[in-house]
Amino acid sequence: MFTQEQVTALLAREKQQDGRTAVKELLEQTGFPDAAALAAFIQDKKQAEADALSELERREKAATDKEQAAIARESAAAARERAAQRRAALVALGATGADLGDAEQLLSVPDDADDQALTEAAKALAARRPELFGTPRETAPAAPGGSPAGAPPPRGTAPAKPGAAGLEMARRRGYVTSD
Repeated sequence: MFTQEQVTALLAREKQQDGRTAVKELLEQTGFPDAAALAAFIQDKKQAEADALSELERREKAATDKEQAAIARESAAAARERAAQRRAALVALGATGADLGDAEQLLSVPDDADDQALTEAAKALAARRPELFGTPRETAPAAPGGSPAGAPPPRGTAPAKPGAAGLEMARRRGYVTSD
């Protein structure tokens, strides 16, 4: 009877033997004496392919890489310019600080919009969201009696000092005649 550790060790040894056998068969099929010779052959092959690129191909590749980098820089500059134009239109209407960032996120115009379309869109945003441009939003008119809508009107004024309500009641009933 075998223990679990012995079974595990036997299986590991068999697995290693299978791997070594597979590598040995591969080396025999390809004609290499050992794994180091195979690795050297592959490295030499890669080096030969790299050397096969002519100087002209290298220059063409370098020129293509530079052209792609220039295109990427140009598109990034165009995006920065569009953002600056949007910010300028919003600042002209009074947006500042965090409100400027919020207004910039809410401003929706296509990337190829001209200055006129950008200005119109900014003005429309200012009309919809005046609080972003330093103008307080109009509040709803107060309900009759000066109280907020939906609440009962106030019941009058509170007594000026403690005991004033009782003193006033006594005066009305005639119990107190002087101040």
